[in-house]
This record gives sequence, structure tokens and C-alpha cells, in this order.
Amino acid sequence: MDLTGKIVILTGVSKGIGHATAAALLAKGAIVAGWGRTAPDGLAHERFQFIECDVRSEVSVQEAYENTRREVGQEVHVLINNAGEGIMGPVDGFGADDWRTMFDTNVHGPFYCCRAVLPQMKRQQLGHIINVASLAGTVGNENMAGYCATKFAVRGFSESLFKEVRADGIKVTCVNPGSVETYFNGATPGAAPNPRKLQPEEVAATILHVLESPPGVLISEVDVRPLQPGK
Repeated sequence: MDLTGKIVILTGVSKGIGHATAAALLAKGAIVAGWGRTAPDGLAHERFQFIECDVRSEVSVQEAYENTRREVGQEVHVLINNAGEGIMGPVDGFGADDWRTMFDTNVHGPFYCCRAVLPQMKRQQLGHIINVASLAGTVGNENMAGYCATKFAVRGFSESLFKEVRADGIKVTCVNPGSVETYFNGATPGAAPNPRKLQPEEVAATILHVLESPPGVLISEVDVRPLQPGK
């Protein structure tokens, strides 16, 4: 897809992968509606529109979609479900509220967003949905049961959805990053990039590579790993 002039909805735009992806999309000429709870810094651009949204709320997602159509345009060419929450801990010491927060953000949020945009994408017979999951959705890890469970769910949702909508000309891709230097789990990125982790810009570049694939090509899933991870 040539991204010039295309309308992209991007959740979790405030920082990390979302912020980097918004910047990369703008550099390619896209029109970006960035959804998030907090407005991002450093994305002032005539083709960027911040839309307040909490993807955990079905009502908030629907309002954000209506606001996007009013402020940006009726068509939706790309949806990137990037907003995510990671909370770690052993199962027997895990709070039920934290468990629900992760599922509301990581699983229910993409469902609400996909359901909002799919009618328009089907009318267009054109669209691309990217769900950002994780390599944690491919293998279970201790003290990550909740997070892994949500990302396994995103992968299953993505695989089912691509089979459901491919006949409508809609692509669905699940992107599974490995360890990324972001604010994940409350961490703060260091002043200097950690060469043992993926950088948000590298994941953004992968997302753009997928979006720019030829019209007849469906890349259904991509694993993204640091080349030389820490031991």
C-alpha cells in the first residue's frame, strides 16, 4: 500500500512503539489519527490528529471513531492496535484488578477497535489491520502468565480475523516484537539505546514494511527479535 494520503488509526500513540510508528507514518505521507489517554509530545504535524481514547472502554472507542471520522475523514485505510499493558507477577500473588486491566487493554481493546472500523473497510473493500502482540504470545514464561495469556489471545484473534475478512480485501497482520526498549511494565528507557533490545523505531520500520507490501500479498504474522539479545 502506498501510504501517501492514507488515513491511519493508531492506538497507544503517546510513547514507545506507538509514538515511533506515528512519526514513521507521517514521514511516509500518511494521515494519522493517534488514539490515546495522553497526548504525545513531539508529534505536532498538519497530518496528525490526537483523539482522546481509552481502548478499555467500548463507549470511548466508539466516540473516538466518530470523532476521527469528523476530524480526519470518513475512510479508514489502516488500523494499528498497539495500545498494551504489561503487569508481571506470580499467579497466586496477582491482583484480579491487574488481570482484568491487561485483558481489557490487550484483548478487549483490539476487539472494540476492529469492530468499529470493519464496516467501513468492508464498504471500501480495502484495509489493513495490524495487531501488535508479542513473542510472549508464543511461549509461556514464569511470572508473566497474565501478559502471555493476553498475547496468545491476540494471536488467535488475529488468525481468525484474517481468515474472516481476506475475501473483503482486508489484510490482518499480527506483529510479535521481542524485548523492546520502551516504558513497558513501568520501565524507563535509558539515555543511551540498549543494543541488546529492539528500539521502538525498529519495530515501527517493520510495521511500515508490512503495510507497504504489494496489494496481493498478505503477511499474516511477523516475529521481530533483537539480533544479539542479552544473556
